Amino acid sequence: MFKSILAPFDGSENGKRALQKAAELALLCHAPLSILTVYRHHSMLEASLSMVRKDEPGNLDDVMRGHAREVAELGKQILREAGVEAPRAFVKSGPTARTIVRFAADHGHDVIVIGSRGMGSIEDYLLGSVSHKVTGMARCPVLVV
Repeated sequence: MFKSILAPFDGSENGKRALQKAAELALLCHAPLSILTVYRHHSMLEASLSMVRKDEPGNLDDVMRGHAREVAELGKQILREAGVEAPRAFVKSGPTARTIVRFAADHGHDVIVIGSRGMGSIEDYLLGSVSHKVTGMARCPVLVV
């Protein structure tokens, strides 16, 4: 059936449900499962907001990358608890949907399992959800949970 599964994960409840389905699919297909957490480079607005966050010093990109790593580790923990052996987790920066689709193609994933709505930005609400964009751009099947 499927030989390699990609599960983009943002830490949201829908993302967790999608991970559960991805785990079921991986176990059914005996396929390796990878998690991808994508963070976006901050905007000037977000940079100005970081100036008032005294408890989060340093470069905002570093803070966002650190948070993305924590989310990816949470995803690995969820998959291990679901019975998936040796899940792999990756963290990338860039436009979310494009980064997911490019990563899937570059790493030979033949299905993407993604949550229907996650923790997207205001831009996602105005321009469409990440899952909607991924389904339109991906060259492999996309399961939206």
